[in-house]
Amino acid sequence: MTTVRDDNFSQSEVDKFNELAHRWWDPMGPQKALHALNPPRLRYVTDRVSLRGSRVLDVGCGGGLLSEAMARAGAAVTAIDLAPDLLKIARLHQLESGVDVEYRQAPIEALVDAGEAPFDAITCMEMLEHVPDPMSVVDACARLLKPGGRLFVSTLNRTPAAFALAIVGAEYIARLLPKGTHQYREFIKPSELAGWLRTAGLRLEDVGGLLYEPWRNAARLSSRTEVNYLACALKPA
Repeated sequence: MTTVRDDNFSQSEVDKFNELAHRWWDPMGPQKALHALNPPRLRYVTDRVSLRGSRVLDVGCGGGLLSEAMARAGAAVTAIDLAPDLLKIARLHQLESGVDVEYRQAPIEALVDAGEAPFDAITCMEMLEHVPDPMSVVDACARLLKPGGRLFVSTLNRTPAAFALAIVGAEYIARLLPKGTHQYREFIKPSELAGWLRTAGLRLEDVGGLLYEPWRNAARLSSRTEVNYLACALKPA
């Protein structure tokens, strides 16, 4: 495995998401597409692991949308992010919802260094395309999984279709996302992700599409992976 690093973040990316914190839980706010993506993301996870009684880590948890959803499904959730304003919003929403999630401000590599106990499942959604070294995150996730545990990733494919829809369409035409949310060069091809998973000692089990339909502000699982896609990888026992 590769050497774990603890500086794997971009301060400009952290600042960008901090600015979105105050409306993170607004289903019609700047993150409304994320609200639409959350139910199929959760379904993708629950179709492959039983969350009830499982210990789960949510990497790059943002304001806690998926973290709370997994906790409601019965998981003991630890959620980490580097944006302090987002974590503040997540904790405030937790007070309103009563859903138990343990939020921490830390990079995943720091959990490895601290000897964190392994998890049954790890989710890393819409996060890898925002860090300088995504392989470091994948490697840290592998180290923190129990044998037989699964890693779930969602990200954006580096294709012309993704550029047209996720950047030009979503950021500049429909204005579903703030301009500059994504950088095309940071998008990740499934073959690249598969290589990182293999290097980290994980076995890729599935790659599926995640299709967002802005005309009805809804999302669904799909076989089409040219824009958003999900992947599931197993840590062999």
